[in-house]
Amino acid sequence: MNNMHIAIPTLLKVGQGTLNHIGEYLNIQGIESVSLFFGNDLIELFGQQVKESLEKSEIMILEMKELDSTDINDIISLAFAMDMKTQAVVGIGGGKVIDVAKYAAYLRKLPFISVPTSASSDGFSSASASLMVDGRRTSVPARMAAGIIIDTDVIKSAPKKFIYSGIGDLVSKITSLYDWLYEDRQGYTTLDDFASMIAKKAVNSFVRTPFETITDDLFLRELVNSLAMSGIANEIAGSSAPTSGSEHLISHALDRILEQPQLHGVQVGIATYLMSVVQEHRYKRVNTIFTDTGFWDFVSTLDLNIEDYEKAIDMAPSIKPFRHLYIHEEKYRRRAKKVLYHDEVMGKVFHR
Repeated sequence: MNNMHIAIPTLLKVGQGTLNHIGEYLNIQGIESVSLFFGNDLIELFGQQVKESLEKSEIMILEMKELDSTDINDIISLAFAMDMKTQAVVGIGGGKVIDVAKYAAYLRKLPFISVPTSASSDGFSSASASLMVDGRRTSVPARMAAGIIIDTDVIKSAPKKFIYSGIGDLVSKITSLYDWLYEDRQGYTTLDDFASMIAKKAVNSFVRTPFETITDDLFLRELVNSLAMSGIANEIAGSSAPTSGSEHLISHALDRILEQPQLHGVQVGIATYLMSVVQEHRYKRVNTIFTDTGFWDFVSTLDLNIEDYEKAIDMAPSIKPFRHLYIHEEKYRRRAKKVLYHDEVMGKVFHR
């Protein structure tokens, strides 16, 4: 058996007030100088807090700026303009800046410290980034986070739509894992048992978490911990197969169809329920968690167009033609469209 090196975070801090201790955490890792990148308008919210913590731990801030562009050429320029003394790249914010910072770190072969301010997807822990390449959103290789620091007070203060997005993205592991198993049984790939186990444990732990509201500390900790585990499952598998199946392809298709797509995890969540019914796999559990968390109530306010989802189902196989999931077979696409138009839950989502 070949030895395989798997990069996983050596630093994981999740809890209340962790942003105030970022300097201590990086100091323990032996980091003495950093380049800091924030999402739009976040320096005003968190900049002083982060700066004081780093300075208290005598960590040099070589660069501190807000980023907006996700164009790959802009990021290449950014990466190679970073100070040569940079020992780690820190991304603080939502998915955009996390993707930019992790790709810049990847180009410079530097550790990446992920500090998400929302729990909208598992992107903060994954080894890929969604960037604009020749005008199209494209997934590119990036740096697996060497450290993840999540302040649940910050996550809680973000709009609830981001939490709903995270819920949708996490619950999607139910259908993506079943897709991967189907692909393996059809002889198109080989399932990695350990990666599958990690992803399965992540989603099962989450859906069994007791809660009163989605802003409960326990619920948020479980959500972000499970999202982090999903990223590690991908690293073990060497691909996104454990956490991205037919439901993700439908969402990616929607990204191409719509001028203004919904949050990734929201689109993925809707497609997860749809595909769970097609697969005849745990759809009652999916519906229960989406009902109990208020995900469906939130989605029903979005005025979604059912025809967009029908088009996305047909387009989905072309997103990753090298895979062979349920959505790649015409009979299952026909079934998906039937569910879309005739399922009671979908009727509430699309207001037919």
